[in-house]
Amino acid sequence: MKNRIKELRGERGWTQADLAQTAGVSRQTINAIETGKFDPSLPLAFRLAKLFGLRIEELFLDDQ
Repeated sequence: MKNRIKELRGERGWTQADLAQTAGVSRQTINAIETGKFDPSLPLAFRLAKLFGLRIEELFLDDQ
C-alpha cells in the first residue's frame, strides 16, 4: 500500500525517530511503512493519520 508518510514527515521537519516516538513505534517500523515493506495495523494507521491531521484515506493510497 502506498502512503504519503515520508513526504508529509519531511514537510514538517520530522525525523523517522521523531514520528516513531510520537506514534509509539520503533524507527524501523516507520522506515518499513515508508518503504512499503510493512503495512501498519489499522489502529496504527489511524494514529498516524491523526498525527498528520488527515483522514486515513488521504495518508494511505490504494496502489492499484
